[in-house]
Amino acid sequence: MFETSSAADAISVTQLNRESKRLLERGLGELWIEGEISGFSQPRSGHCYFTLKDDNAQVRCALFKSRAQFLREKPKDGDRVRVRAKVSLFEARGDYQLIVEALQQAGLGEWLARLARLKEQLAAEGVFANQRALPHPPRHLGVITSATGAALQDVIAVTRKRWPQAHLSVLPVAVQGPQAVPQLIRAVAMANRDSDCDALLITRGGGSLEDLWAFNDQHLARAIFHSRLPVVAAIGHETDTTLAELAADLRAPTPSAAAEALYPDQRAQVQQLSALKQRLWRAQRARLDQAAQRLDHARSRLRHPARELETQRQRARELERRLHAAVRMRMTREQQKADQLTRRLQQASPARDIQRHRQQLAMLTPRLNNALPRRLAADRERLEGAMRALNAVSPLNVLNRGYAIVERVGSSQTPAPGDSKVIRAAHQTQPGEMLSIRLGEGRLAVEVKRRYKPRP
Repeated sequence: MFETSSAADAISVTQLNRESKRLLERGLGELWIEGEISGFSQPRSGHCYFTLKDDNAQVRCALFKSRAQFLREKPKDGDRVRVRAKVSLFEARGDYQLIVEALQQAGLGEWLARLARLKEQLAAEGVFANQRALPHPPRHLGVITSATGAALQDVIAVTRKRWPQAHLSVLPVAVQGPQAVPQLIRAVAMANRDSDCDALLITRGGGSLEDLWAFNDQHLARAIFHSRLPVVAAIGHETDTTLAELAADLRAPTPSAAAEALYPDQRAQVQQLSALKQRLWRAQRARLDQAAQRLDHARSRLRHPARELETQRQRARELERRLHAAVRMRMTREQQKADQLTRRLQQASPARDIQRHRQQLAMLTPRLNNALPRRLAADRERLEGAMRALNAVSPLNVLNRGYAIVERVGSSQTPAPGDSKVIRAAHQTQPGEMLSIRLGEGRLAVEVKRRYKPRP
């Protein structure tokens, strides 16, 4: 907020209005306000301006075009409404006003909330799962609607135009007011019980949510769900969706659209039949022409049976002659091949080779028996000589003569395994280092205490 201590610190009117607007918008936020509309106007810009009042006060309101386009119906003076708005201030004039975000008839919110709860309940029960097959077209249609409403006239007019032979039975009911629900339920039950209808149409014209509320009754929705006959519903305008429509097997946006969905256009079907007739005639004519051509071609190829038999007989005799010649030739070739294989088999007999190898084996056996001991004695003598030579140069023999091998094994504190190395000079060791001395028999573990330099 502004703080002024003197006339020199005065603020401008613009600053005042701007700060006031900021405080209003931040301090109050969005509110739901209920009141009566007065002085409603909607200029060419599309914005709506009106005053919201009660018995003791009033406030100016602005509903901009971006929000006004979503209104179900245009408000008028005297309407009691509920608005969702934020408090603001028009800086140019300093007018305190409401910027309206949503507008609905007073009491409409409770109705919509109740409708939403009923919709969830019935959906959970499976009331909206009807998918009964509709006859097309229905032989006898029961129309449940007001006998004096425009919806009935629309259905009759469209049906007579599209399908003149249609049989319609009107079950008159009240479509709004306290008597509407019981009459609608009674009509559905009577049509299922006493009539020979094969489909039902429940319909009425448009209206407000209050006018259509009878069709949002849960008992009516259940009656439609349990109906033996398939049900078509066309209630209100295309933007209206009631529980009765959701429970029906088919929803149409308008009564006229329902009649169009149930009954085909007879004239269009006649035209389609005519076109199909022409196509069938052309197809039959084409098939007859093709058959005539095939007949002419077959007639030109037709021969006398006697000549055809003689031709076949001659062909059979020629084939028999060729078969006999081929069999004789094949038998001759196979006999020659068998004679040749017999001669090769006789020439390749293994009897003589077996006898020769037996003689060689008899000669070699005594030689092998005599040579084997001599070979073993010679190999034993060579092995003993090699062992004597090996022992002569073996380090073990050297150790047995008083020599030793010194190896590094680590320090006295922590010998390092795998760190073994042969020591050839004293300078290769360190005091405190652990050494291993290998003798001719056994080992000694020693610790280096002192090193001595070699004498010159």
